[in-house]
Amino acid sequence: MTEISLIVATKGRTAELGELFESLLAQGCAPGALEVIVVDQNGDERLAPIVAGHAARGLDVRRIASAVPNACHARNLGLAAAHGGIVGFPDDDCTVPPGVLARVGAAFAAGAALAVLTGPAASPAGGLGSGRWRGDAGPITPANVWTSVIEFNLFLRRHVALQLGGFDDRLGPGTRWGSAEGNDLVMRAIAAGHDARYDPGLRIVHPDKRLTEVARARAALYGRGLGFVLRRHGVPVPVWLPYVIRPLGGMLLSALRGRLGDAGYYWGSLTGRLAGLLAPDTRTGLPLPPIAGAAPP
Repeated sequence: MTEISLIVATKGRTAELGELFESLLAQGCAPGALEVIVVDQNGDERLAPIVAGHAARGLDVRRIASAVPNACHARNLGLAAAHGGIVGFPDDDCTVPPGVLARVGAAFAAGAALAVLTGPAASPAGGLGSGRWRGDAGPITPANVWTSVIEFNLFLRRHVALQLGGFDDRLGPGTRWGSAEGNDLVMRAIAAGHDARYDPGLRIVHPDKRLTEVARARAALYGRGLGFVLRRHGVPVPVWLPYVIRPLGGMLLSALRGRLGDAGYYWGSLTGRLAGLLAPDTRTGLPLPPIAGAAPP
């Protein structure tokens, strides 16, 4: 039986996807222990040679086409097709350091009740990547989930992910509420009584985009997603208030220092988070219907 299924939603990246595949080959997984499902949103055949080339080198990888430009929709398509007992969702521009998948497998094998395992982002330059990350290992709670989860370093038992309905495809890239879909999924898992844990040593490398032009362009979009999910789950004021105060302070400090681009980033984050926090009907459609899983191969 496949131990781990990695589901990669992708659009517009080719070289980066090849680098991810190289890092997965370097994991040294036993034959049959790892499958990779690429959900291709490109609408063409640009990825066919990359997938075929790595399959020829021993990577168990297959491609599913999706015409819907929505990352969560793509992840759920892959989830429905997966066979592994554990599922993960690396981005198409990640790389997975050696030993990471062995660490994931060992954690789930050691804890029969463990349903969700997460870790932080790592920067290609070393150290932690973008975001605020807690330093301690342990249970994920509604208070600390906001510093414990990033989608590309999120692993779940497949049957739990299916029961929860996977990711909410009204959130995340391709939607108005452009982030925090992983936090939402983990919060729903916790609310259903599942054990979720954070491991600060479980690190996946992702490009560090903080205060870049890309980050500035997406600040309001990502802020809306975070604010929406904070409101959806009824997070108390002491938890959500810092997510308003920090960008406000960052904006003012950057403006005083003459760093207007950075000030614009913080302004986008602030206004986006406020828009999400004020959004109506955030719980519409919950709970999500379960996803039917694939039959055994």
